[in-house]
Amino acid sequence: MPKVKLDNTFALTAHCPPGKAKVDYWDTVTTGFCLEVRSSGGRTWYMRYQDAHDRQRQHKIGVFGDITFDQARKEAKRLRSEITLGGDPAAKKEAVKAIPTYAELATQHLAHAKTYQRSFGSTEMNVRRHVLPRWGKVRLSDIHQRDVAQWLNEKAGEGLSPGTIEKIRATFARSFALALQWDVPGITRNPATGIKRPPLNNSRERFLTVDEAKRLQKAVASSRNTLLPAIVGLLLLTGARVSELLKAEWEHVDLDRRAWLIPTSKTGKHRYVPLSQAAIDILLGLHRVGRCPFLLPNPKTLKPFTEIKHGWQKARDDAGLPGLRIHDLRHSAASFMVNSGVDLFAVGKVLGHASYQSTQRYSHLANDTLLAAVEAGAAKAGWTN
Repeated sequence: MPKVKLDNTFALTAHCPPGKAKVDYWDTVTTGFCLEVRSSGGRTWYMRYQDAHDRQRQHKIGVFGDITFDQARKEAKRLRSEITLGGDPAAKKEAVKAIPTYAELATQHLAHAKTYQRSFGSTEMNVRRHVLPRWGKVRLSDIHQRDVAQWLNEKAGEGLSPGTIEKIRATFARSFALALQWDVPGITRNPATGIKRPPLNNSRERFLTVDEAKRLQKAVASSRNTLLPAIVGLLLLTGARVSELLKAEWEHVDLDRRAWLIPTSKTGKHRYVPLSQAAIDILLGLHRVGRCPFLLPNPKTLKPFTEIKHGWQKARDDAGLPGLRIHDLRHSAASFMVNSGVDLFAVGKVLGHASYQSTQRYSHLANDTLLAAVEAGAAKAGWTN
């Protein structure tokens, strides 16, 4: 273990003895400061020391030629002082390296989300398209609230709507919430929370009138998608979400009890939807294909429709209802029940709202039964078979 007074001249001329892979030259001035010289000619400055557990540790200062001798000496003295005061530079460096990048956290986040999220595709898209390009290579400890706020402002400049930006922020915030829950190194707070956001006004209430409902019924009757009349009719008569209806199975429909079980809804709970006579008439008119379990399968695949956009948009436009969304049929179902004087609580139960506040948008009503709610809605809609 050669000891010398290290300086720039010595470092320039130092060599590794023949037959050895490397040799360490230890400084006589600063304890632990050394120059490692390899047989290849490479030279590196190190600080070597005993940690609090008497283990041999080393901290790389820099490669000779990348930093000057004076810089190496100055850093060695700083490290020596830190070690004397109880510090552990190598452990600190290892801790920094152990902090994952956002890309690593995102992989864990998406794997977790896939196990329970019904809207996993939206979460995956937000992470892949918006979050990873900016933050994927950044270590979690280097992501700060101010930078996140600036990034979200830049997103607004790209023409994204406030609602879309809020979804991106919420997805990003969820990643850090999980990191805190999982004790991921480098996370002490969530940098995506506490950011002032513009007010959202995403409410878009569109309700069909009786005349519009009749025009829509006439338009869907001539659609090339032979199941579109039943799909639109059942959506308007039950207030169900389109995804719930397209995945509906015969085993969950009880015509005798006039009830349709939705096993898992948006709220994560099952619910029963009462069926009006008009809805039952539509169901009785459906043709069952072999052992296919679905009420309204794609005739070509016998699987649920992935989308009915083209048929819906043509029928909507033919009815003179441009801009009408298929989700507006859910609002319209509620509207027809409300305008018939049905109890607000009953309407909320039919729609499967998780809270009373969700139904509040439709108005105040008098008490009645759930079955009366759908019967009144069906009568108001004027749907015939």
